[in-house]
Amino acid sequence: MAENPRRWLILGLGLSAQASACTFLYGLPFLVPDIRAAEGLSLAQVGVMVSAPTVGLLLTLIAWGAAADRYGERIVMALGLGAAGLLLAAGSLGTHDVTLLAVLLLVAGAASASVNAASGRVVMGWFGPRERGLAMGIRQTAQPVGVGIAALTLPFLGQAFGYRAALLFPAGLCVLLAILVAVLVQDPPRPPRKETERTRSPYLGSSALWRLHGASSLLVVPQFVISAFSLEYLVSVQHWTPGGAGVFLGVVQAAGAAGRIVTGRWADLVGSRLRPMRQLAVASTLVMLLLALGDRVAPWLAVAVIAIGAVITVADNGLGFTATAELAGTAWSGRALGAQNTAQNIAAALTPPLLGALVGAFGYATAFAVGAAFPLLAIIATPVAAEDAHREATELTAGSK
Repeated sequence: MAENPRRWLILGLGLSAQASACTFLYGLPFLVPDIRAAEGLSLAQVGVMVSAPTVGLLLTLIAWGAAADRYGERIVMALGLGAAGLLLAAGSLGTHDVTLLAVLLLVAGAASASVNAASGRVVMGWFGPRERGLAMGIRQTAQPVGVGIAALTLPFLGQAFGYRAALLFPAGLCVLLAILVAVLVQDPPRPPRKETERTRSPYLGSSALWRLHGASSLLVVPQFVISAFSLEYLVSVQHWTPGGAGVFLGVVQAAGAAGRIVTGRWADLVGSRLRPMRQLAVASTLVMLLLALGDRVAPWLAVAVIAIGAVITVADNGLGFTATAELAGTAWSGRALGAQNTAQNIAAALTPPLLGALVGAFGYATAFAVGAAFPLLAIIATPVAAEDAHREATELTAGSK
């Protein structure tokens, strides 16, 4: 493992690039009240619009991961993120048609998928096993940081200028970070092309990666149960102002970012990514049940659990990514991280519209209770034993050299 003294700068740029994409990928829920007021959409309809970037993202993640494996991380991140920013700006300025805007959001999400696999791959390439959990934990703060930035800015911009004008803010961030990535990021060393092409797929002969993708996807559901409609829930049920709810959720997202770093360091210290991930699945199950209880009998409890749950339900994300890259190996890490992201974003895309439909039919408490089933299944699916076997095999191979 070559140690690059610029690796922390590269990590910071990877984090910032991912965060800029997340301001619109996962920040659209903070414009839901403004979108509904401007366009007259139902909660289920606006859920479809909120999911459009995520749908685009999942359609191209594996392809972008393969491109990163083949051509390098820097050019893939810069091209995709720059295109996403321009498409988002075009959607904001170039159309008044809601359907066309949703299509442009979808295509912008597809372009931004370049950052997901490539930024994870570049971090994995420059950090060794003893720092990797911490580094990936820091990198995975990109989502709560991006969502936090969105929470602190988009509700105010939407109220002041309209939701379309508010979209220019994440568009500008994406273009700026694309330029910085193109100038400053350095690709890590990689195996020779012929050796890479001979490497056997890690998906053949083992269920470990399949189970890991499944468990990670199940754990996305409680995360989006909390994040997708928290602002709408606080405004419509708890009667908060949009600005006040945005500030509250922005602070909560900052706590979620810190939680990912702590979780990454925890994984380094215990020498496992998946044991902590399984323990967090237990905690997420309890969060969902308490949230349902709070909505039903104690509104103050629901608000407290939203704050706690926004930390717990995102804390496992870096663990799943790190374990995926380690189990896949260098030659396949881009594609494996793309597959990991695809599986997670299928869950992320389906959760808002289905949650909106559940809330409309049965109320928030029922929707929150249903959300508890998914982390419960993740406890069973997480392949802890496979991780142990892989680590032992890696240590045995290293010792024989």
